[in-house]
Amino acid sequence: MEIFELHRGTSPVILAFPHTGTYVPPAIWDQLDDNGKILADTDWHIHQLYRALLPGASTIRATHHRYVIDVGRNPTGASLYPGQNTTGLVPETDFDGMPIWSEGEYADAAETQRRLAVFHAPYHTALAAEVARVRATHGVAILFDCHSIRSNIPFLFQGKLPDFNVGTADGTSCAPAVEAAVLDVARSAEGYTSVLNGRFKGGWTTRHYSNQAGGVETIQLELAQATHLVAEAPPFALDPGKSERLRAHLGEMLQRLEALAPSLAEAQP
Repeated sequence: MEIFELHRGTSPVILAFPHTGTYVPPAIWDQLDDNGKILADTDWHIHQLYRALLPGASTIRATHHRYVIDVGRNPTGASLYPGQNTTGLVPETDFDGMPIWSEGEYADAAETQRRLAVFHAPYHTALAAEVARVRATHGVAILFDCHSIRSNIPFLFQGKLPDFNVGTADGTSCAPAVEAAVLDVARSAEGYTSVLNGRFKGGWTTRHYSNQAGGVETIQLELAQATHLVAEAPPFALDPGKSERLRAHLGEMLQRLEALAPSLAEAQP
């Protein structure tokens, strides 16, 4: 099993899929409890949802599950949202706050460091190299971090999550035009709800790779899974009708971002 799947494209846009993988090495799988083995916190089918929406886009996808180690988290283990419930580098619980490991099987510091070296570091080494390559080719790289989550998770947030959750680290990770390109599509999508920098403001990838002065723009989109799944419960099947409707809006977002790239490159010092 490859640690990640990388496709080098011709577009200034890069799509990152940190949480769609479901591979769990056998030795780690045996440590999960029955709840953990559901793998409920997967970003189900997201890489399929975006497939071919922007044919020239580069893509990178982690193939392992976030319960092994979460490549969307700071490798130091620092919380993305201090003071709020969240899951860590190696999650101790699922998004509902329920245990996922058999008693005594949670990864210790040494095991966490091993997983960082085997899974986390290679993914980010490859992503950083692709960002640098695209930036050198186009004068700008636009990193679009692709996520999804269930609509109702009381452990993480109150009420029902909006359909489109756009994250720009409170406006610091990208130019206003990049933010607007995505948000305008989300807000005008009939029948969908949206929010900017709500519960999900952009994860570690969005924050870490952002470098507007250096020609790197980053933005995250967290989709409510009700927008594309038959049900937000096992077997987490993709709904073809919902998906096709949603894909039209996602494709427009990506096309707008790609169209912005020349002006962003020209604005570079």
